[in-house]
Amino acid sequence: MEEIKVFCPATIANVSCGFDVLGLALESVGDEMVVRKIDEPTIRIRKIIGQELPLETDKNVAGVAGLALLEKSSCSHGFEIEIYKNIKPGSGIGSSAASSAGAVWAMNQLLDTPFSPLELVQFAMQGEKLASKVAHADNVAPAIYGGFTLVRSYAPLDIVPIHTPNELYATVVHPQIEIKTSDSRKILKTNITLEKGIQQWGNLGGLIAGLFTEDYGLIGRSLEDHIIEPIRSILIPEFEHVKKAVMEQGALGSGISGSGPSIFALSKGLETATKVAGAMKAIYAKTDLDFDVHVSKISSKGVQPITKKA
Repeated sequence: MEEIKVFCPATIANVSCGFDVLGLALESVGDEMVVRKIDEPTIRIRKIIGQELPLETDKNVAGVAGLALLEKSSCSHGFEIEIYKNIKPGSGIGSSAASSAGAVWAMNQLLDTPFSPLELVQFAMQGEKLASKVAHADNVAPAIYGGFTLVRSYAPLDIVPIHTPNELYATVVHPQIEIKTSDSRKILKTNITLEKGIQQWGNLGGLIAGLFTEDYGLIGRSLEDHIIEPIRSILIPEFEHVKKAVMEQGALGSGISGSGPSIFALSKGLETATKVAGAMKAIYAKTDLDFDVHVSKISSKGVQPITKKA
């Protein structure tokens, strides 16, 4: 195989109580990417459609992630990448992760899969480091593994796939202001009280237990963030109004998607998730902000090939 076209899913990181360790992949939102072999032993970004992003390999997250893989590979050739961006940078749903994960997953396929998913996450984390100054894995892990993933440890890296209930849906609203992950990290406190830590650990454990047991009530009760959300939410217009409105429509819970400004809500069933989308639209329609709303199942797969229709 000389060329492959892939779908690279958008992701929701943190999921309220799991800062830097928990994430999920979306089924219906994502980028597309074409990766092909070239004779030169390098990574070349051929074109980017949809967003203005750097074509220079060392300034592009897909290029940096690809170079990390190439450095560990024994192959004598390189790769050329085309990126079709549907996820806006700075939206909070894993734009850089989609590019980073998509590039290394596709390259691995063209090399007959010498690298494990865990190794692919490590390569993709280098793209995240370029984007946010921190090599975090809470977006790239679900982008590669699919579903929910838990980063149990960063040193050494340990990724745990988490069961996803079949009726669980995500609704995401993106008010179109840009919040860079690197900037949103600067405002966070580096110390927390023991009381806040206990609340957060309990919610993270409760959320994972709720996912495995398909206890939607427990999932909802656990979608609370006592550490990050109170600080970052001040950067997001209408945040508290959205949180209240989605609960009135039956959402299990809601929070900031990644570093924001996107807000996510989880619901049981498509009907409720659609009502939640309507509530989000109604709030932002009264502002002068442009916005996008997505309703999606949690994807059971991460990056995956796009097959040509017959």
